[in-house]
Amino acid sequence: MITGANSGIGRATALAIAKKGGIVHIVCRNQERGEAALKALKEESGNENIYLHLLDLSKPREIKSFGENFKNSGRSLNVLINNAGVLGGDKREVTEDGLETTFATNTLGVHMLTQELLPVLENGEDPRVIIVSSGGMLVQKLDLSDLQFEKMSKFDATIAYAQTKRQEVVMASVYAKMYPKVHFSSMHPGWADTQGVQTSLPGFYNKMKDRLRTEDEGADTVVWLAISPAAVKYESGLFFQDRKPVPAHLPLAWTKSSSEEETKLIDLLNDVSKKF
Repeated sequence: MITGANSGIGRATALAIAKKGGIVHIVCRNQERGEAALKALKEESGNENIYLHLLDLSKPREIKSFGENFKNSGRSLNVLINNAGVLGGDKREVTEDGLETTFATNTLGVHMLTQELLPVLENGEDPRVIIVSSGGMLVQKLDLSDLQFEKMSKFDATIAYAQTKRQEVVMASVYAKMYPKVHFSSMHPGWADTQGVQTSLPGFYNKMKDRLRTEDEGADTVVWLAISPAAVKYESGLFFQDRKPVPAHLPLAWTKSSSEEETKLIDLLNDVSKKF
């Protein structure tokens, strides 16, 4: 199951796994784009075992309903790839539930979907969860004091995005300790030439476009983490780039957090989840 699979790295991942004969569930927010992706993926892969699910990861109630429906469907699930994410605009935006959009999608949505599907995953074969993070998180230290970016004097979407990507890496590490039946990993795909980068980071894209990876190159480690026997020989909870575990912190960057802080993040996410 791959979230955000109608474009970019998510779509490239879905196609690669479909070409290898996998049963692929693509999770998309927009029906029209999702249906177009479904049709194209089936045609390009020659695999009919691709299924579309509509879900907005910024909406906790939708996630809970989706999770219940999937559990009740009797379908099996071996791998969950949390790929979908948003990088907002100039102003802080909140959802209809009053949640800041970046946090709701990239952190809370990932947490809730993973929690909802864990019972199915734990019964799966060689179960794995991969969280697609970003190298931008390397300059961020986990900040539990402002999860929804209410204290920023001026909202900075890039910093908010990077902070949620740090949270994702922490989440994978904590989940690994909490759920030993499942292999967890987070990863940085490298800077790839995706529609998301072009739209959300136009300045960066224009400077770097000749040096960016292709979407397939960005997806390579995701696919490897999802299906390779070699990937699960590494301990659960590590951060990967280019098929290798790499440090989740830059030298002398002062971005490390305590195990108590990291566990508290999960507790805070559970507290927010309970409201829905």
